[in-house]
Amino acid sequence: MDSGFTRRHFFYGSVLAGAVPAGGFGSVPSLKALGYKSPNEKLNIAAIGAGGRAVPDISGCAGENIVALADPDEKRAEATYKRFEKAPKYKDFRRMLDKEANHIDAVIIATPDHMHGTAAMWSMERGKHVFVEKPLTRTVWEARQLTKAAARYQVATQMGNQGYSNDGARVASEIIWSGEIGQVTEVHAWTTRPIWPQGMVEVPKEEPVPSPLDWDAWLGIANLRPYTSGGFDSAAAAPEPASGAPGSRSPRYGFYLPFNWRGFFDFGCGPLGDMACHILGAVNMALLLGAPTSVEVVKQEGKSSFAFPKKSVTVFEFPARKNMAAVKVYWYDAATGPMYRPPGIAESEPLIGGEGAFGRRPPMPGMGPGGVRAGAPAAARPGAGMRGAAAGPGGAGTAPGAGARGGPGGFAGREGVVFVGDKGVLTTDTYGASVRLLPEARHKEYKLPPELLTRSPGHYRDWIRACKGGEPACSEFSVAGPFTEWVVMGVIALHFEGKLRWDSAKMRFTNNQEANRYVKPAFRKGWSFT
Repeated sequence: MDSGFTRRHFFYGSVLAGAVPAGGFGSVPSLKALGYKSPNEKLNIAAIGAGGRAVPDISGCAGENIVALADPDEKRAEATYKRFEKAPKYKDFRRMLDKEANHIDAVIIATPDHMHGTAAMWSMERGKHVFVEKPLTRTVWEARQLTKAAARYQVATQMGNQGYSNDGARVASEIIWSGEIGQVTEVHAWTTRPIWPQGMVEVPKEEPVPSPLDWDAWLGIANLRPYTSGGFDSAAAAPEPASGAPGSRSPRYGFYLPFNWRGFFDFGCGPLGDMACHILGAVNMALLLGAPTSVEVVKQEGKSSFAFPKKSVTVFEFPARKNMAAVKVYWYDAATGPMYRPPGIAESEPLIGGEGAFGRRPPMPGMGPGGVRAGAPAAARPGAGMRGAAAGPGGAGTAPGAGARGGPGGFAGREGVVFVGDKGVLTTDTYGASVRLLPEARHKEYKLPPELLTRSPGHYRDWIRACKGGEPACSEFSVAGPFTEWVVMGVIALHFEGKLRWDSAKMRFTNNQEANRYVKPAFRKGWSFT
């Protein structure tokens, strides 16, 4: 192991000077003391959204006091409502905030993507700390507004991208900052999503709104439209294979809700919104990414005017940063196996995870232990996917990779990231864990560099500690806001052919005026952002 001040230690300093958000990665040793002003005092937490993804979020914070709940779908929220019987219940979160504000310290927001920004702003304006599910917002403008509001109102914030809290993302960052793989000029990341229908071209006929659902409150800021289940009983839905992407759920889940809203431009952000904030978390952290200079969808299949396509490939271009070279980030969805294999890496080698991978991911409430831990058995053997020079834009392969499950988010190897440096290759899994150097022989001989980033006590604990006066959470809005901005630019690019060039300071595309219509959402009459 290196000792003293070597060239790579100087690389650390020059790259990180002023670049890592103060406290944003848990950067002070107060974690051991938890940093609380009043560690024994419990927070009074409300939740906007009580079913679906809100369930593990609420469970992750249930050591505090859950004092109020809001969800427009009483059926979806039923189990949570029974669990917290004494908490007041509302269908419209605005009424909850108006009536319960004096009894609330903090708010969990786990709604469809299109309501994240409005719910968070209403909460922060009232001085409430907020935990907002990923993606932070559906649009660039909303993300920018929340970043500013968090600083203005001085509240504790966190986006629900758990990968930012695990050790693996930090290990990957430290390896890259050490100069071990040289300058990273290319990143390839892929997801198995969507697991919901996409590419629809017709909207089914109108149906009566089910009695437990407040359709107006569910739509929120979105344009009013007739309710439809698509002719299927969402209450009877069960996960089961269907045509389209691997593992996709049956359309019996209902046309819009409670799950399929992710596939609609008006409500969700597709696979990017569901998984990029996880899978690209280690990328954003390690490469200190700010705003891209351009974004382009280079391939899409099953295009629709109102729904996300069945599959797509998107390329983000980032300029040089600090001592880091310009980099292209390739994003592939609807993957059934690894979408890029570096030249010279044997087919027999596991691309993601495998024996001795660095950086484990702790269990997340409501999701089981999962994770691929250091020293775990070899993970999935990769399938064909994309190879070497064939890994350029538009050539996404779809050959399946076999393998055992690698925890929440997909099969080991079927979701992951490849960092391509001029001196080597590094890979991570869905949540930034299972860090691996390629080839395998290099990984076995490698000794980790010194730790620069203090390890997190856990994603929810991070936020709760911040709410009580401790250090800022690892994915506070000063980090999560800019990250979300570039992720959701990929959604805008789906509407257009060719490269969209971005001016971050002016928050606009410079070569396509029509694309700027999608930077900020429209607000339906009766609904406001503030």
